[in-house]
Amino acid sequence: MEESNSKLFIFLEKTIMAPLGKLAQFKIVRAIMGAGMGAIPFTIVGSMFLVFNILPMTFPFLEDIFNATFFKISDLYMLANSTTMGILALYFCVGLGYEYTKIIAEEEDLNVAPITGALLAMFAFFLSIPQLVLENGSIVRLTDLEQTIINGWAIGDDGVARLGTVGIFTGIIMAVVAVQLYRLCVAKNWVIKMPEEVPEGVSRAFTGLIPAFIVAFVVLIITGVLVAFGTDIFQLVAIPFGFVTQLTSSWIGIMVIYFLIHALWLVGIHGANIIFSLITPITLGNLALNADGANIPLAGEFNNAFVTIGGSGATLGFCLFLVYMAKSKQLKVLGKAAIVPAIFNINEPLIFGIPLIYNPFMAIPFFLAPMASASIGYFAIKLEIIRPVIANMPWPSPVGVGAFISTGGDWKAIIVALLCAAVAFIIYLPFARSYDQRLLKQEQANAA
Repeated sequence: MEESNSKLFIFLEKTIMAPLGKLAQFKIVRAIMGAGMGAIPFTIVGSMFLVFNILPMTFPFLEDIFNATFFKISDLYMLANSTTMGILALYFCVGLGYEYTKIIAEEEDLNVAPITGALLAMFAFFLSIPQLVLENGSIVRLTDLEQTIINGWAIGDDGVARLGTVGIFTGIIMAVVAVQLYRLCVAKNWVIKMPEEVPEGVSRAFTGLIPAFIVAFVVLIITGVLVAFGTDIFQLVAIPFGFVTQLTSSWIGIMVIYFLIHALWLVGIHGANIIFSLITPITLGNLALNADGANIPLAGEFNNAFVTIGGSGATLGFCLFLVYMAKSKQLKVLGKAAIVPAIFNINEPLIFGIPLIYNPFMAIPFFLAPMASASIGYFAIKLEIIRPVIANMPWPSPVGVGAFISTGGDWKAIIVALLCAAVAFIIYLPFARSYDQRLLKQEQANAA
C-alpha cells in the first residue's frame, strides 16, 4: 500500500507538479493572480447591491415595501453594481498592467513605473474596443442601431458592452502587449530622459511618451489588419477562450480543475492559488452572465460556497472529527487548534500540521471529498434546484452563509452547502478513523 502511494506521489511530482510549478513562476501568471485579487473587492461590493435589489424575489412579502421605497432609487444605488460588474474587463486590464509592470521593475531591475504600465494597458484596451469595418476600400466605424452599435461603440445594459465580462480576455491580452512594449522601450533606452533636477512626476510623463506612441502604432496596425480580414481582436479571442470557458463550465472540466488543485497540494504546492489565478477571469465572467440570467455552476465563489468548505480538501467535517471523535492526542490537539480557522475556510493548520501534504493515508479523501462536493453543487445548479451564483462573497464566509449570499438569498443553497459538507465528512470518516488508530498505537507504544 505505502509503496503504491509512494509511486503515486512520484508520478504526481513528475507529471503535474513540475510543469504547473514552472507555470506558476511565470511573471504573467503571477500578475493575473494579482489583478484578479485586486478586482475581487469591487465585485463583492457590486454583488452586495445586486443581492439587496433581488431580495423580494427570495422574500415576496418584501415586494410592496421595496416598491414603495428602495426601488424608487434603484437606478441610483445599482450604479455600484453596473460600475463594477459592468466594467469588469477594465478593472482586470488596469490591475494587470500595474501588477505586471511592478513585477518586471522588481525582478528585472528596469526603471518602469507600475502606474505608467497600468495606463498604457488601459490605452491599448480602449484602442481595441470600437468596432470597425472595411467599406469601399475605407476603414470606417460601424453603426448598427438594431444591435445598438453607435459610431463603433456597442452599448449594453450597463454602458459600453465590451468593457464588461466579454472583454476580460482581450483586456488581459492588451495589457500584456502594452507592458511588453513599455518594457522593450525602457530596456532599449527608447525613452526621453529628463535632467535629474526635473520632478519625478514630470520625468515619468516624458518617459512614457515614446512607449505610448509605440503602443498606439502596434495596436492600430493589428486592428487594421484584422479589420481587413473582416474581424477584430474581440472576435478572434472569443474562439479559443470561448472553448476554454465552456470546458471549465462542464462537469468533467470542474472535476479536472479540482483534481489538479489537490494533486498540487499533495506535493506541497498551493494548488488553489495556481489554478484559480488562471480561471478567475472565467469565474468572474460567469458571475456576471448568471446575474443576467445564465445558469453556469462555476461562477464567483462557487468554490468556497459549495466545494472547499473548511478549506482545500473540504476538511470542515474532518476537523470536527479530530475535535470530537479522535482518540490520538496529536490529532485532537491539532483539531482544537484548527477548528476556528476551518469555520472560515482556512485550513493551513491541518494541511501542514496533520500533515495532509505528502500523506499517503489521507490522499484519497483529500482528492475525493472536494470532487464529490463540487459534483453536488454543480448538479444542484445545473438542474435548477438552486439558483446559480450571482453575487461574489468574501471567501471566508462560513458554511451555508456564503452559499445563501452567493445565490442571492436562495435558502435551498444553505441545505445544498450543508449536504456538500456532510458528504465530504462521510468520505473522510473511514480514512480518518484508520489514521487516528495508527497514530494512537504509535503514541501508546512510545508511552510504553
